[in-house]
Amino acid sequence: MKIYLKQQVFSWRDRFFVKDEFGDDRYVVEGELLAIGNRLHIYEMTGRRAASIRQKVMSLLSRFFVEIDGRVVCEIVKDFTLFKQHYWLEGIPWRMDGDFLDYNYRLHDGYRQIMRMSKQWLTWGAYYELNIADPRDELLSLCVALAVNSSRKDDKVIRGPLHPLSRLLFR
Repeated sequence: MKIYLKQQVFSWRDRFFVKDEFGDDRYVVEGELLAIGNRLHIYEMTGRRAASIRQKVMSLLSRFFVEIDGRVVCEIVKDFTLFKQHYWLEGIPWRMDGDFLDYNYRLHDGYRQIMRMSKQWLTWGAYYELNIADPRDELLSLCVALAVNSSRKDDKVIRGPLHPLSRLLFR
């Protein structure tokens, strides 16, 4: 199954819809405006909060807590690497690996692919396609994708144009 994330270019806070492969809305994602660190809330179309993602602020590496139905399911931790992006999920045996340009990711458990995340080019704003193998992994895969996207945005803001090389200098 496929779902799509499209972020707006200009907005005061993160708010966007997650659509399925037929163009129907699946979730609404909203960010908190005045939060310390990134905080995203994922709502079902009925208005019920399905999940939350919260960044750990005082941490050497980027860390995000994923909360589903009121309990912390896992912690997403960015690995220290030079040219590739690697994330691991503490609490479940999943790992996310990215390519050199950081725009194509593969979420796996070592044996099977859980999700493939790819950025769609030539679009207005960030537009990602998530190809999820098992529909039961949809919400957690979406949370991982949102945390990785938030981590990437933090890297660009903090480290600026030296992004790939400055990981060594500022970590």
